[in-house]
Amino acid sequence: MMLNTTELHPIIQPCVSRRAELLGECASAPQPNERERAAGARRRRTMAAPPQRRLSRVTVLHEYIGHRVFELQPSAAVRDVKQLIYEEADIPVEEQQLLHHGKLLHDRVQIGTLVQVGSHEIFMTLQGKGLKGGGRFGQTTPPLVEFLKDILRRYPEGGQILKELIQNAEDAGATEVKFMYDETEYGRESLWSQEMAQYQGTALYVYNNAVFTAEDWNGIQEIARSRKRDDPLKVGRFGIGFNSVYHITDVPSIFSGDQIGMLDPHQTLFGPHESGQCWNLKSDLKEITELSDQFAPYVGLFGSSESTIKDGSFPGTLFRFPLRVKPSQLSSNIYNKEKVLELFESFKADADTVLLFLKNVQEVSLHVRESDGTERVLFRVTAGENPEQKLERPNSLKALALAIDSYSNGVPGDEITCATYQVNIEAQDETIKETQRTTWLVCNGVGGRGICGELDSLADDLRFIPTIGIALPLTLIDEDQGATPGFSGRAFCFLPLPPGEESMTGLPVHVSGFFGLTDNRRSIKWREVDQWRDPAALWNELLIVTVIPRAYFTLIMEAIRRIQNKKDQEFQLSARGTYGAWPDPSKIRPRWKPILEPLFRDLLQQPVIYSLTNTWLSVDDAVFSELDDSEESTEAVLGYLQSSGIQVAKVPAAVDAVLTEFITAPRVTKKVTAALVRQVLRKARHKGSTGEKLLLLEFVLSDACYSDLIGLELLPLQSGTFTAFSSSVNDKDAVYIASEEFPRSLYPGLEGRFILESIKPSVMTSLKEAAKSRASTCTLSSFTLISRGTVFPWETERFPRVGTP
Repeated sequence: MMLNTTELHPIIQPCVSRRAELLGECASAPQPNERERAAGARRRRTMAAPPQRRLSRVTVLHEYIGHRVFELQPSAAVRDVKQLIYEEADIPVEEQQLLHHGKLLHDRVQIGTLVQVGSHEIFMTLQGKGLKGGGRFGQTTPPLVEFLKDILRRYPEGGQILKELIQNAEDAGATEVKFMYDETEYGRESLWSQEMAQYQGTALYVYNNAVFTAEDWNGIQEIARSRKRDDPLKVGRFGIGFNSVYHITDVPSIFSGDQIGMLDPHQTLFGPHESGQCWNLKSDLKEITELSDQFAPYVGLFGSSESTIKDGSFPGTLFRFPLRVKPSQLSSNIYNKEKVLELFESFKADADTVLLFLKNVQEVSLHVRESDGTERVLFRVTAGENPEQKLERPNSLKALALAIDSYSNGVPGDEITCATYQVNIEAQDETIKETQRTTWLVCNGVGGRGICGELDSLADDLRFIPTIGIALPLTLIDEDQGATPGFSGRAFCFLPLPPGEESMTGLPVHVSGFFGLTDNRRSIKWREVDQWRDPAALWNELLIVTVIPRAYFTLIMEAIRRIQNKKDQEFQLSARGTYGAWPDPSKIRPRWKPILEPLFRDLLQQPVIYSLTNTWLSVDDAVFSELDDSEESTEAVLGYLQSSGIQVAKVPAAVDAVLTEFITAPRVTKKVTAALVRQVLRKARHKGSTGEKLLLLEFVLSDACYSDLIGLELLPLQSGTFTAFSSSVNDKDAVYIASEEFPRSLYPGLEGRFILESIKPSVMTSLKEAAKSRASTCTLSSFTLISRGTVFPWETERFPRVGTP
């Protein structure tokens, strides 16, 4: 298949007929077909022409129509140049004025007389009446190089370039991608032209195991419109991804299936206005064989060999990007080994997440081939299924594909289809001999057509699909703190967006979505004051409040289900670890806060609380403990409550904040308090040890609500028994607290009427406070602090009155 240059850019359509005459071809001869014309052009370029026949290269400059390049016989005249301009730009010959070094050129001046000795280049400036008011008027497209330069300005270089190439592989259905920095210097004798010699050296190769389709060959030529828009699910649907490689190279090439194509945006290598060339391994085999040095870079790596060329088909795709070694009109960015390895390092920083949300690509590796032919693998990252559930991921992807087809075809559905599977990522860094393994639970969701009318309308207008992915790191969760400090939830658009503030979400999970992105694909669009009606920005906000919360909810519930069902199978998340998947309202970024209300509205209706007795409870059935585990009484209190049938749970501070914010009246969150323990003690008498009773007493006294102690059999006596707190005013029911002035030793045989003296000082202090408050109508009357003047009810019968010392 030939590169379709007419689709590349509006300004590069060649004027064949007149150019053929000026090049000395016979205009009356039968016109060859496109393939014959290309082959003839290739033969003309490779055959050495006599010096007197060398063509003159004329570049015509104008600020509105850009620059036009023509190659003519030295005998051609200025009027011939004007004729070519007319054929391309539709500017009448009589309205054109051509200047050379500021001097107006007469129509009859021959081109050859303007060429300086030792050169074949001529530059002219065009002036035209119709271009300065009156006459022709209309918008034009900038030259191809200027168009690409604008893309490079908006699309900064860096590791994102490699991600874009992975996206291309994902779209093509490839399962593996390989990057190689190659220092090999290839021969420079049998080339298309000597201008090609500078591209025979160091290069970056990118291989994937999918073959270009006819649509791919056409799409890579159409820089102004990505064919991926016809298939919205293709990752690189924005049309600028591949062209980011021009940061690295001036002449990218592609070897796939039965074709080799080279691109030349400068339009200097393959003839005037020709921005590329393509060879077919079968029909152009003779020429490929003759130009052996030219095609040597495509042999001997990633499964390609001489027999591959002879057999006429390469079962994959190989991109070759010769590094730019000197500034060009397209870019002044010089590339060398150091900069390529910097790209590799940038990729490695995100390597453990690059494959998370991809459906096809499961392996990416980085290679180096030294100048002596030695090849080394620097790094490899792979994604694998759960070994115990090998069909889980394929089946999930099938279910999602059906949901996507239904949505695309307008099938009504008021539910969000979710599918969850486990992914194991292994990253091997051969340079430091280190392997990192992470396990993720990934939930993908597809919105149904009907859940949100505005979302459906935007989907049709933008050709978007409401798809979402949520990935929870199972190996990075801390039970109490959530995700480890090194983990930061980021936004993806299938692949991770560039690291930075704009891609951070503040969530303990990664979120991928079919988001509307800025033109440079570096950040998600959001509605701002000056673009409040931007449809892509509105789409993003609707995704956040519709599909994302449901997928997030499903992910957490699926994690709980797997923990409940795990028997012999390994699931690396603990029950309390599921709390680490909950968003922390204090950490989430403002743009993502709308997730919270719909997520917790559904989540807090489910049994998502894990009790201390290892059961899953709803919020309404749980009693939450905030007690300090370091306190001696905590274990006794919680043990008593659990033995009394109370379902107690402890949750991290972030989950507690969620309960406080999102559990609203009439629902209440029950907490372990002294009042609750007193209430349970009235219903279920404590039957534990003396030590436990004393710890319970310590706890129920902690809120100083002494009047609520009445009826509780927790008052410890010196005799080793316990009696109940009472509100009786009868002195015969009194229990006494000895004092330093009147110690218990003064009253032998009355241990059953005195408080146990060995209790904790803090408890004794509280009991003394209770005793002092007995005069109040709402406090206890059952025990008394002995002091000067205290009267005992038995004094008149057994003891003399206690006098004042």
